[in-house]
Amino acid sequence: MWDDFIARLRGKPKSQPLPEPDEKLALGALLVRVAKSDSFYHVNEIIEIDHILGQSFALSSVEAAKLRATSEKLESHAPDTTEFAALIRDTVDYEHRLVIVQQLWTVILADGRDLPEEHTALHEIESHLGINPADSPAR
Repeated sequence: MWDDFIARLRGKPKSQPLPEPDEKLALGALLVRVAKSDSFYHVNEIIEIDHILGQSFALSSVEAAKLRATSEKLESHAPDTTEFAALIRDTVDYEHRLVIVQQLWTVILADGRDLPEEHTALHEIESHLGINPADSPAR
């Protein structure tokens, strides 16, 4: 009780536990991860992520932003992309995984920069998703 009270006084609310990842959060986390792969998380990438999440899951702009925010938290606590990619690989057919890879590529290009770190991150994710390198949009 006192810990919560002191945390509130210091302006540090008690942290909420992160939800278990599902397909939506896994996609969101992968989009965030690829956007941050060049160490520059640009507002255009955030807008594109919100757009992709909204379109992919029929969400309002507010719901998409909330999903992205949760995905950002989840992504920052995840050690690697394997778990997120495995969730998608195991639940999404190849054709739709190709769509996801194209969405990742769209996020990479959203900030107007196309850097080697982003290609590396994309190819790592593609590998974990089981995507044939010949099908990569970043050939």
